[in-house]
Amino acid sequence: PSQNAETCVTAPFVLTPAGLEGDSDLQFLLLGGKLVKVRSKSWKHGRYFKLEEDCQTFSHESKKAFKQNHTFSIDDIESVRKGRHSEGLKKYTDASVEDLCFSIIFKGRKKNLDLMAESPEDVNKWVSSLEKIINNMHNLSNQKKSEHWIFSCIRKADKNGDNMMTLKEVKHFLRQINVEVDDSYAADLFKKCDTSNSDTLEGEEIKQFYEMLTRREEIDIIYGKYAQTEGQMSDRDLLNFLLNEQREQATAEDAHRLIEKYEVDKTAKQNNCMTKDGFLMYLQQDDGCILNPAHRSVYQDMNQPLNHYYISSSHNTYLMADQLKGPSSTEAYIKALMKSCRCVELDCWDGANGEPVIYHGHTLTSKVLFKDVIKAIKDYAFKTSQYPVILSLENHCTVEQQKLMARHLVFFLGDALVKKPLGDTMPTNFPSPEALKGKFLIKGKRLNKLDSIFTNNNVIEDGTVSEEDEAAECKENSQKEKPKKSNIKLDKELSDIVIYCKSVHFNSFEHARENQAFYEMSSFKESKAFNLAETSATAFMHHNMDKLSRIYPAGSRTDSSNYNPVPMWNVGCQIVALNFQTNSKEMHLNQGRFLMNGFCGYILKPEFQRNLSSQFNPNALTEGSWLKKKIFHVMVISAQQLPKINKEKQKSIVDPLVKVEIHGVQADNASKETHHIENNGFNPMWNKKFQFDISVPELALVRFLLEDHDTASQNDFIGQYCLPLTSVQNGYRHVPVLNKRGDNISSASLFVHLMLLDAP
Repeated sequence: PSQNAETCVTAPFVLTPAGLEGDSDLQFLLLGGKLVKVRSKSWKHGRYFKLEEDCQTFSHESKKAFKQNHTFSIDDIESVRKGRHSEGLKKYTDASVEDLCFSIIFKGRKKNLDLMAESPEDVNKWVSSLEKIINNMHNLSNQKKSEHWIFSCIRKADKNGDNMMTLKEVKHFLRQINVEVDDSYAADLFKKCDTSNSDTLEGEEIKQFYEMLTRREEIDIIYGKYAQTEGQMSDRDLLNFLLNEQREQATAEDAHRLIEKYEVDKTAKQNNCMTKDGFLMYLQQDDGCILNPAHRSVYQDMNQPLNHYYISSSHNTYLMADQLKGPSSTEAYIKALMKSCRCVELDCWDGANGEPVIYHGHTLTSKVLFKDVIKAIKDYAFKTSQYPVILSLENHCTVEQQKLMARHLVFFLGDALVKKPLGDTMPTNFPSPEALKGKFLIKGKRLNKLDSIFTNNNVIEDGTVSEEDEAAECKENSQKEKPKKSNIKLDKELSDIVIYCKSVHFNSFEHARENQAFYEMSSFKESKAFNLAETSATAFMHHNMDKLSRIYPAGSRTDSSNYNPVPMWNVGCQIVALNFQTNSKEMHLNQGRFLMNGFCGYILKPEFQRNLSSQFNPNALTEGSWLKKKIFHVMVISAQQLPKINKEKQKSIVDPLVKVEIHGVQADNASKETHHIENNGFNPMWNKKFQFDISVPELALVRFLLEDHDTASQNDFIGQYCLPLTSVQNGYRHVPVLNKRGDNISSASLFVHLMLLDAP
């Protein structure tokens, strides 16, 4: 790295994170200490934990014979929680040790690490030190992350730890960074760098070796074309690039701002110039990313009625895995809410000791207490988004336990629970997400109409209502014969807190128009919803203009698989509930749909899905405001540092290819792919051009999929990224690469050139 880089290389293989040189918290973690690992009431063992010298790997000893130390990456940590705030610590430790406990929560399905320290001071030290290094890692620029990644690979390759690399170790290093090189090329590169003729690389030679490996030919060409001022890019050259290549409405001030923000060379910065290093830095950051930076925060009108938005929604939120025997957990709710999910589902059943529980009825999935789930929801609902959360209740409880459910909701959620309509008169429409910030809405059955609140005609006792549609289907799937849809007794207290989301059975769009109030909503199983979307698309869209619709996966999806949400959004359905716990293409599309607008879980529907005069039909396009024909030009140029698929097989190198997919109205759906590159996941180049014809850009999503080519079997998944077409920036852009779970692979990226133009 250059002398002005943010990362200080204290020895060739020890990385001190930027700004943390000599930091006492960092030294504390590098030194490490003893903590008690908690796995059950009886399994509580002391283990020595420490941060490795690469400052991004954590290790602790294993007591099993011949077992290596356990390690995990700082990058794998989702959060650190102080106190007994995990299911394990609540279950296996006593409340008296609250201030000695903390948990490390991992991304994905990796089990939490529950720990105990000797004193509250130790807990504070561990938690604050870990948080500091996690934040530091998070704030590292992409270039620094790639240096981090390369240096940690060099450390692993230096088998005997002598800070020198032999040719054999160099080959091992190349395999680590996913590059297959023939022996003559490896020896050639080695010879070039071994200026001391010592048959080893050390110090500066390793740096030179690294720089030769990280050279980006394609960036050199682009930079060379625009760097017209003594071999550098002046502010005028940069402005020229922004206007002509990036198609941005940029000014001289914008060029100065980018030089100030990204240039690493002080002299160049003083001369208002951008070096090639600064240019690469710009291209790898938010300003050079495919996602429009203006869409990273809330930019849409949030004052429209609630039903005018797509709402990020989860099905059977309590499940961590499948629908038959998987674990139920409060952790699953926390993970969904932290991903900005704004509608969660609670399947409620009578539990022991009079306490209602949540689980997937008639199955072997484990049970979790209703009140524990409500507490977790209260704690995590508004950490990533301030906009309202809908609790969708599937109620199978007796009246006695329903009373307890209502009391838990009122007690734990307090003033945040909407218990009566906003305002003093009977509403005729939904309040907006803005008006409901920080609030919880209950979706469930109600004994009477909402206007009874204002006419003093309120019910004073429990009554009978028909069962939820999804509850009836769940029962149907678990019994041989089709059962009659039964009525259930409903507790008045629980009924009274259902305000804007009263569940009713769907008969027909006509019946709904004539008989249903705006707050009366139906749930549709996927087969019914897809059938309506195909046969009555415009009527379905009009239904959604003044009511909410919830779609849920078929009960037959016992593996927690998902249906395609796009056709449901195409007809304006708001609550398109998916199994968040399943890493699938459908969840990637969901993440892409909600990526913009600050990832707040609410996306304003296009105007033609909100305007009553609209005759839009996604299946048969006619003239209208929705028809904005575009040509989308995509050039897939290169990729950087793609992860190895088979980490067990040391010699496996990926053969990557890229698929570009459009998901939207039927006429726009398309997929095109590049050829595969043999044995290079480090810096493959394709330079492949594609063209897509787009009719309804406001409903289109773009998905980039990276796969490892396999002639004998199905290609393996490497990574993906999905975003709305309307959030794409033109020009030369880096595309982040996300893993199956939807988490960023920090050192990997795809480099493309994009142009969205009006069709002639």
